[in-house]
Amino acid sequence: MMKAWVLKEIGNISLTDIEVPAPAPDEVLVRVRSAGICGSDIPRIYETGAHRMPLVPGHEFSGVVEGIGENASPFWSGKRVAVFPKIACKKCPQCRSGHPEMCQDYDYIGSRRDGAFEEYVTVPSENLILLPDSVSFEEAAMLEPLAVAANAVRTGCLRSDASPALDRPVAVCGLGTIGMMVVMLLSEAGFENIYVIGNKESQKKRALALGIPEKNYCDSRNENVPKWLRESSDGGILTYFECVGKNECIVNGIEASLPGGSLILVGNPYSHMSFERDTWWKILRRQMTVYGIWNSSFRQKMNEEEKIDDWNFVLERIKDEKLRPAELISHRLVPAEFEKGLHIMRDKSEDYCKVIIAMNGKGWF
Repeated sequence: MMKAWVLKEIGNISLTDIEVPAPAPDEVLVRVRSAGICGSDIPRIYETGAHRMPLVPGHEFSGVVEGIGENASPFWSGKRVAVFPKIACKKCPQCRSGHPEMCQDYDYIGSRRDGAFEEYVTVPSENLILLPDSVSFEEAAMLEPLAVAANAVRTGCLRSDASPALDRPVAVCGLGTIGMMVVMLLSEAGFENIYVIGNKESQKKRALALGIPEKNYCDSRNENVPKWLRESSDGGILTYFECVGKNECIVNGIEASLPGGSLILVGNPYSHMSFERDTWWKILRRQMTVYGIWNSSFRQKMNEEEKIDDWNFVLERIKDEKLRPAELISHRLVPAEFEKGLHIMRDKSEDYCKVIIAMNGKGWF
């Protein structure tokens, strides 16, 4: 038996004893060593429910392989790993064309099948990424959101230009975990004119710690955001990352964008979206490009003809100490405190950025 946080129905999650799962032929059994609570876990647990219940949530995690299915490679036994949580169907046009991250008929660890808020979890061996010894379990548990942020940055600024104009004005609206990771990646890439929009003093402090000048920080509680962006950037923004998921934040980006600008939608929607006619006209007349971001690209096996994927892109930068995602961890909790972490994020009772569930050397308990 093992311990698991089981979501039995909406709003009802509890620490439960369940059987240790057995890996299928192509799977491995991972002993979870670190797991992050994602912002998407909060509505999944308290508002909308999961695709099936009962379910163990959790899709940002790392651990050690302690069991091997009969068809999985013995290479993985005992290895330190992170896990790409999306399980593609391998049959649809997106999968067949080499883009499993775009699969529409997928399974997903932590929302459609049991995830990481348990002692052991089974995962397909092809979804494993091997961790260098220099990368901690905490850092590895942050690979998933960091790869999503990398997808946003590569889509918005690096899609078709090997030598991007690093002086182009870019803005990041929303300084939660993903937004801060977008800022981190833009800074690491060398972009010189990064403008950030937040609404908490703690967010300002974190942005300044990443090297953002104080004059480039906007507190949306006190400023007219489009006006501030236009004035601060000498006319407007070319790339605007919306990392909140609110209608007004999207409109602010449209209002502040230069002709030919790009709007990168990263934040999960809080509610229905709607635009005034004049806002729609601005998208058309400025010939803006709008990108939607969800998930990230992952390739376990790379060859010379393939471009590096989002997961290896960020892992290499963590290994080389170009990215330090652990700086964004605001709470380190033990598994028994998992519900406390949920309540902090749900009720916003404390300032937080990234909440990590960290196991001791012997496991969860």
